[in-house]
Amino acid sequence: MTATANVTMPAGATPPASPRDTPVKRRRRGRFGDRVLPYLLLLPALAAILVLLAWPLVQVLAISFRKLDIGQLVSGKTIWIGFDNYTNTLADPEFWTITVRTLVFTAAIVAATILGGLLLAVLMRHLDPVVRIMVQVTLVLAWATPVIATTTVFQWIFDEQYGILNKTLDRLGFHGFIGFSWFSSGASTLTVIGLLIVWQAVPFVTFSLYAGIIGVPREQYEAAGIDGASAWQTFRAVTWPAIRPITTMVTFLSVLWDFNAFAQIWAIREGGPDGGSTTLAVVLYLKGIAGNHFGAAGAIATLMLIVLALITGRYIQLLVRTPEGDLK
Repeated sequence: MTATANVTMPAGATPPASPRDTPVKRRRRGRFGDRVLPYLLLLPALAAILVLLAWPLVQVLAISFRKLDIGQLVSGKTIWIGFDNYTNTLADPEFWTITVRTLVFTAAIVAATILGGLLLAVLMRHLDPVVRIMVQVTLVLAWATPVIATTTVFQWIFDEQYGILNKTLDRLGFHGFIGFSWFSSGASTLTVIGLLIVWQAVPFVTFSLYAGIIGVPREQYEAAGIDGASAWQTFRAVTWPAIRPITTMVTFLSVLWDFNAFAQIWAIREGGPDGGSTTLAVVLYLKGIAGNHFGAAGAIATLMLIVLALITGRYIQLLVRTPEGDLK
């Protein structure tokens, strides 16, 4: 038999809380809800990413292991050939030549884009407000012009007979440029295409870096001037630490965009002359869309994805290892 003790409570006293609903447990439930809520809010975006990105990637990977030409596409037959598309692609010497060309081309235009954007961003900080606005409007117009329109303008500028560049060089005394063809070799063609891509990419980089520069407190520049620092020393000690994470970000984005550049290359000379300006993006189009060899194109696309994944992994490592990785 269990004895029950009757406890007499004073008048107006608060009864003790039930042991099943203590403040500690309520706080635990609150902390658990706070931890779960962000993930629940991310679920719609994650679902959209899986549908729009992950599933197409799985499809491309599956196609790369199949023989999928126009015949199989029409008949609906599924022929699995394992790694044959990869071995054939990797055994082709031309593929490696184009891969090296693509990497060198990407590195060159990314370096030119970042350097040009950095110089313009630093310059805009020292310009008169009216001149700065004029420069910014010019950059916005260059950025907003459609790719095909800009490509057409560049083709006219570098035309061997009617191009304004050759005529200007001739009037400056460089008569050897009369009738000079800027598209006679792959190297010169890629140079023109690189200038075109840099022209369109510099505005984004400039505005991104300029936003970081104007975020630096003016007092830091005044302190550097009082200490007798030169312009270069001020840039290294004050400006560069502030814009370094932004520079890393725009460099990463530029690599992704320029590595996959296609419209400018195809519109200029369709990868010519004689394939001298062909990059991996052009090969992907020629194999898949133009040649109807979708299996081989899937293998090339997967190899390109692996390269971009390595670059992305390196970028994530930089974000994790550097204190500026939070872009604060």
